[in-house]
Formats: sequence, structure tokens, C-alpha cells
Amino acid sequence: MKTVFAVRETDPRETRAALIPELAKKLAALGLKVQVESGLGARADLPDGLYREAGAEIVTDRDAALAAADIVLRVRKPDADELPRLKPGALHISFLDPFNEKELLGKLAAAKVSAVSLEMIPRTTLAQKMDALSSQANLAGYAAVLMAANRMSKIFPMMMTPAGTLSPARIFIIGVGVAGLQAIATAKRLGARVEAFDTRPVVEEQVKSLGAKFIKVDLGDTGQTAQGYAQELTPEQLEKQRQGMAKACAQADVVITTAKLFGRPAPKIVTADILRQMKPGSIIVDLAVEGGGNVEGAKLGEEVLTDNGVRIIGHENIEGYYPQHASQMLASNFYNFIEHFWDAEAGEFKYNLDDEILKGCLLTRDGQIIHERFKSG
Repeated sequence: MKTVFAVRETDPRETRAALIPELAKKLAALGLKVQVESGLGARADLPDGLYREAGAEIVTDRDAALAAADIVLRVRKPDADELPRLKPGALHISFLDPFNEKELLGKLAAAKVSAVSLEMIPRTTLAQKMDALSSQANLAGYAAVLMAANRMSKIFPMMMTPAGTLSPARIFIIGVGVAGLQAIATAKRLGARVEAFDTRPVVEEQVKSLGAKFIKVDLGDTGQTAQGYAQELTPEQLEKQRQGMAKACAQADVVITTAKLFGRPAPKIVTADILRQMKPGSIIVDLAVEGGGNVEGAKLGEEVLTDNGVRIIGHENIEGYYPQHASQMLASNFYNFIEHFWDAEAGEFKYNLDDEILKGCLLTRDGQIIHERFKSG
């Protein structure tokens, strides 16, 4: 019987767990022996007892469990000094940040680990249920709106009272991917007046379908990558974008930026000049802060107050702001990935290297970096 081991996260910023009790039970139903490190779900209000009731074994010897596991699940990338403890041939699944962690990929290969990067799972219809980036971005968009609402000195909806009418808050969303769409939907549910911008004109209908206004800026030739991400803009296009968005930012009570470039630093969209035009008391939530940030002056893990009274929120791990649901969605992504490639007869993970999904996200195997984008180092 193969063993799957879910590792407790050691990064103090991380609130999520790679496995929840319900999905531990489903992994066991595939024929896997399920082990979880004690305290795995503590920060998501999932005590060890719930895992035990689901049939998982609670382990306290992390090194021994890593050495015996055939499949290792975790949220964040592993510490390099932990890799020699993994069983050669083990399947390791987590976020790996492969474009910025080439040395780590080499060490995973040297440890003869088969490493899957969650970021590299293709954005296809078949792979939707495994797409951890999208599942977590959904929660990030929701959390960003609630975070802004809690920090504002005004309310979101219009309210008519005997004391007068309160105007609805104006929310401006920059970037209409998964996080942006969820932010729009959440802000509308709270009664705000919502505007949004994206470099991809194709998303205009999605914005309008949620009841928001799409801000148009003529940038010339733009589009999206095969993976569905926005293409990187030229310096001239970025400047046009900033000019077009300045008015919307100046009128907004809340600006939420979601513009990430896969494998590259986030583009600076909201400059110091735009910040100076914004109203005192307005809020910016920068969802790209871990990639360098979309907002000039944003700081990871901090709330910055500008000279003119604009608050810039650069929350760390905003995806884990609601850790129980984030863990539920992430664990489902893990389970769906394993189940898709599980050979029930043989009782093992089947490495079909011609499969589009596996080809897209399996980076190392048999002592080599096998993914075409990272082979050259």
C-alpha cells in the first residue's frame, strides 16, 4: 500500500493545510495509507482528532514520515535541507515558484523526487478541478473586498435614512482574472458601485454580466497567453494604461489591484502620481504584493499610509485569509490531481508523460529536470 503524507507548514505566514479530514477519507478510499503531521490543520480550526476520525494516522516524527512517504503534499515549497530525507522516487506536490527557484529544482532532481508544481497545472477545462492558482485566487478576490470594507471609514451600500442619503462606495478593480471577477461580484453583493479595467478586451462582457462598468483604455495590440494570463505590456502601453486609470483611481473609495505576470515581477500600475490624486481615506489592496506589487510604495505584510491619507494594504498570504475554506479548496485540488492519475488496479500513481496536464506541471523525475521550460537552468 502506498503512503501519502501531508506536511504541516512551518512558515509563520501560512495558515492553510494541504489536506482536510474529508479529503483524507477520500484518499484512503483510493487505497492509500494517509498520514498527517500533528498540527497540520490547527490554523484552519481542524484539530488532529478530526483527521483521526477520518482514518488518517497522526504522526509526530516528520523525518521518518518523509522518508517513508510515496506522495508528499504541502502548500509551500520545501526547505532545501529537507529534500535528502525524501524517499527517492517519491511524488512531491506543492507550490514551487519554479521561475524563481531554479536552484531548488536542481536539488529536487538530485534527490530523485518527482516534483509537481501547482503553478504549472495547465488552465484547461479538464484541469479546472486541479487548478490551485484559480481556487486560491477566488478567495483572494473575496478577502480583498472584505478587508477593504473593514478598513474604510464609510460603508459600501447606498443607504436612505431619515438623517439623509449615504452614497454607495466606488470600487475600482484593476485586472479581471479569477481574483478580479470574484472581487467585482463580492463588491456588488455589498452594494458598491463597481468599475473594472483589464488589458484584455475579451473580459468586458464578463465584467458587464456582473453588473460592473468596464473602463476602456486604447492600448493597441494586447491579448492573453495560451494559459489565459494577460500579456506583458510595452512601456508605452503601461504609460497609456496609467493615464487612463488615473481618473478612475481618483474617484474611487477602494482600488483593488490583481495584475500578476506569470513567472515575472508584477507590473507597477498605480504610481506615486496616481496616489497623489486619490482621496484621503481611500483604500488600495495590492493582491500582487508578493510578486513585487502593482502599487508604488506597497510593502509586503504592511499597511502603508501615504502623505495624503491613502491606505495601501499589502497583506501576506491573502489567499489564506479564510484558512478553512482555502484549505478545503486546495485539498480538493490535490485530491483531484492524484485521483486523475491513480491506477486503481496497480494501486499507484501512473506517470503518463504524454498527458497534457502532467507534461505541464511535472518538473523533475528520475534525477533530471524534465520540463522543457526549465531544462536549461
